[in-house]
Amino acid sequence: MDFIHFLSSHMLDPSVGGKRLYWSVVAQAVHADALGFTGVGIPEHHLINILLIPSPLQMAVKVAAHTKRVKLVTSVCQLPIRDMRIFAGEVVQAQALSDGRLMLGVGKGAFGFETARFDVPIEATKPQFEEDLRLLEALLTQEEVSWSSERYSFAPLTIMPRPEDPIPLMVAVMNPPGIEAAAKAGYHVQTTPLGGSHQQLIDQVTAFTRGKAAAGRPLDTTLSLQRGLFLVSGEKERRYIAERAFAYYQSFDNVFGGAGIVDRGVIRPLPRSQTMEELSQNLLLCGKEEMIDRLSVYAELGIDAVLTTSNFGQDEQMTLDMMSRFAEEVMPHFRRRRQAA
Repeated sequence: MDFIHFLSSHMLDPSVGGKRLYWSVVAQAVHADALGFTGVGIPEHHLINILLIPSPLQMAVKVAAHTKRVKLVTSVCQLPIRDMRIFAGEVVQAQALSDGRLMLGVGKGAFGFETARFDVPIEATKPQFEEDLRLLEALLTQEEVSWSSERYSFAPLTIMPRPEDPIPLMVAVMNPPGIEAAAKAGYHVQTTPLGGSHQQLIDQVTAFTRGKAAAGRPLDTTLSLQRGLFLVSGEKERRYIAERAFAYYQSFDNVFGGAGIVDRGVIRPLPRSQTMEELSQNLLLCGKEEMIDRLSVYAELGIDAVLTTSNFGQDEQMTLDMMSRFAEEVMPHFRRRRQAA
């Protein structure tokens, strides 16, 4: 099982500014590269102060310039707010400038506040995404593509330059039926239970397995699971990270299916029905032995990679130190396990 460090880019204090925010993101990526993480996950969000990377492809190119080997996983590019004819060319450019290390994760968008500000109601994102994905694949793999639909109507065109390296496509989806359909269609899949229970995670993994089996042909597609985790040094640190995670989800829930109350770019924290202790039990906030035990269950379920979401707004050095401990104390166990298999 591989580990991909998710580049959470939160600006909980707006006075931090973009320069400091994005250099922190690059510093995490450089550290992940040095520590042996398989890749880094690059989010995309706009107009709000969490997960704030408006251009994941631009960030991928920047990270590529400062690293040597990590896979650059967009997690994820929102298709319905883009024109696929422009985006396809940007993808090819990013792949070329990152030496072929790009894995293109795509999705429909998750925050209604965000998509609505781009004139795409959240309820319209699913059908638009499905068309965008078909069109994007056609533009990346074929020449002289034409299209005729309610949203796109154009004569034959060819995206230039043509891709020189394969561009793996990963679809982000949370609901089990969608996961099953994506796996059956032959896509890599990224999913997450967010702060949900282990049973929710099992349902998602089972759906992927079922869909892959239903494809009726051998597939080398993978399942990546995004999961909040933090390797703690003791109860005091566990409690502190749990408090930070709870505060983060107070903002996240507001824009993820919530009221969408944003004040001058800052999401307003709202009360949660889930308690802090319930959240901390669902996330992996624990010491070495428990962390290995719980991640071993993921490996046994057949999860190929874990996107480790470890930044909940704490001090940057605390995140970097935790990454070092995780790479030293936890990752070797799964490296040896893979070699033994």
